[in-house]
Amino acid sequence: MIYDLAKFLHITGVAMLMGNITVTAIWKFFADRDGRPEVLGFAQKLVTYTDWSMTAWGAALIIIGGYGMAIAAGYPLGEGWLLWSQVLFFLSGLIWLLAIVPIQVKQARLAKAFPAGDVGEAYRALSRRWLAWGLVSTVPLVMATWLMIAKPI
Repeated sequence: MIYDLAKFLHITGVAMLMGNITVTAIWKFFADRDGRPEVLGFAQKLVTYTDWSMTAWGAALIIIGGYGMAIAAGYPLGEGWLLWSQVLFFLSGLIWLLAIVPIQVKQARLAKAFPAGDVGEAYRALSRRWLAWGLVSTVPLVMATWLMIAKPI
């Protein structure tokens, strides 16, 4: 029963995290292409909201559920696929915290003060960096997800 509850939390967290990062990247990309300050300001606000409501909580559920399953099943946390899944997951989290969140904070500040009719080059440059770092941070998450499913090593 404990294992099943932990597995439910873990899978729910994966769905929340992976779904949010994918959808957010897509709609923010299209909002950035639209270019209207009011659209970008709204999109930027939602990036912040969804990061704290879906990304952060999804990551928390992944951690709680994952460690709960490992402990309940007696899996060795420091070996093979489980070790590498943790390394990749935390690497992605570090990229998010150290690169993506600071960019989002800067963009949110800029979005509050967009000049009439233009968002400015600073915002557009940060958007390109946000998308690039977002893609970089997604690779280890996808790899960790594959390791969790396939358990190859």
